[in-house]
Amino acid sequence: MFTDKPTLTGERVILRPVTVDDVPGLAAMLDDPEGRQLTGTHATFTSEQLYAWYATRGGEPDRLDLAVVDRATGGYAGEVVLNDLDEDNLCCGFRISLGPAARGRGLGTEATRLTLGYAFGIGLHRVELEVYAFNPRAQAVYEKVGFVREGVRRDALRWDGGWVDAVTMAALATEWR
Repeated sequence: MFTDKPTLTGERVILRPVTVDDVPGLAAMLDDPEGRQLTGTHATFTSEQLYAWYATRGGEPDRLDLAVVDRATGGYAGEVVLNDLDEDNLCCGFRISLGPAARGRGLGTEATRLTLGYAFGIGLHRVELEVYAFNPRAQAVYEKVGFVREGVRRDALRWDGGWVDAVTMAALATEWR
């Protein structure tokens, strides 16, 4: 279902297939402590691992990895991903991560809206995600673009010695606006 790797253009962002040229931006994003917390990322990655990862994204038919490009600067701002494809149920997961310079500027909202529009346009019925309870800013963005809170996975993430809930949300094609 994700064999086509589109480029999606909005007013503030361009979403295009990731390439190995995006690895420096990905590495900087993964080095950001706030971004690591917001995404619950404990792992560390070598440059070789990041290059190997982005080099293989274009050939994956069950996921879509797109770079978020800031139209104002032309630079890599982050990534959006549709993954965990369930073709039988026309469902997939969604995740987004933005670097520090891209946060709070509406880039994530537009990137999320463009990605949902694409997902529903190719026939998916449901797009789902998890967001950690300590990220109310992201929860508000998701609700603004059409995700609905469905539940809570209690104590789903261990962070800084404490436990954090994960909020589950989904958007449906039948409710997409």
